[in-house]
Amino acid sequence: MMARAGLTAERITRAAADLADEIGFDNVTMSALAKKFGVKDASLYSHVKNLQELRARVAMLAAADKTDLISSAVAGRAGRDALAAFANAWREYALRYPGRYTATQSSVPSGLVEPHPGAVRGIELTYSMLRAYGLTEPDLTDAVRLLRSTFHGYAALEATGGFAHSRDTTASWERIIDALHVTLEHWPASKERQ
Repeated sequence: MMARAGLTAERITRAAADLADEIGFDNVTMSALAKKFGVKDASLYSHVKNLQELRARVAMLAAADKTDLISSAVAGRAGRDALAAFANAWREYALRYPGRYTATQSSVPSGLVEPHPGAVRGIELTYSMLRAYGLTEPDLTDAVRLLRSTFHGYAALEATGGFAHSRDTTASWERIIDALHVTLEHWPASKERQ
């Protein structure tokens, strides 16, 4: 058990993120977290208003951590190299930190916690990486949605053992990145701009 002294909102949030990776984001409760610290539930409420705020804090922390990992991976890269680095970092984060990753997919109610710059930076990083393909709006947003749904869907299926075929999942992942790269290079013209 962790020491009772020194509880802060940040320490509680990090412990909740660790717990989410152990037992699943949806299973994190104030009681389970209090047990980790060896305190009564009430001790946590001095630092975190409620479970909703705690989960929002974990989501913001996780988004920042995921963005940092992706940012480091894509630094100095462009085109397919940047896309592959981005995708691989996303997948690595989702598989290594399953509870945190689930938190990144949850919506944070406005005004519940201060927005963490990492979450905003993650969005900007995605758009920036895609601009190398020469995309502009509304195609840029459509491409972001394509990548997010593809990466998330693959990572979620892989994490739960959803790929029962004998083909190596990493080999399939590499082919998907190739297909996405070709798609992004040959993005169809938007009917909205024609």
